Amino acid sequence: MSHLDGNVLAGAAADLFAFDVTGAIGQCAVCDDVATLAQTMVYGTKMGFVVRCRNCDAILLVIVEKSTGKYLDMRGLRWMQVAEANQLTQEGAADG
Repeated sequence: MSHLDGNVLAGAAADLFAFDVTGAIGQCAVCDDVATLAQTMVYGTKMGFVVRCRNCDAILLVIVEKSTGKYLDMRGLRWMQVAEANQLTQEGAADG
């Protein structure tokens, strides 16, 4: 099965988070790789998405879509960091 990159999560996670989840940084609980969620490998199904580590293929998070709502399992992430919107803009300007 081919995968998509983590940018596909922007729409699927919009009602779960008050920020663009693709820019969040997380650490894999298995191999300790640190990356943005946009860099992950995402597999879509009828019921939702399985998000895997780009380094070791471990499951980082799962989003399940049911008629009763969306469910989120993040047990594969050791932590997730979300930058303030203005902080991302400032860092992007400093890098460019």
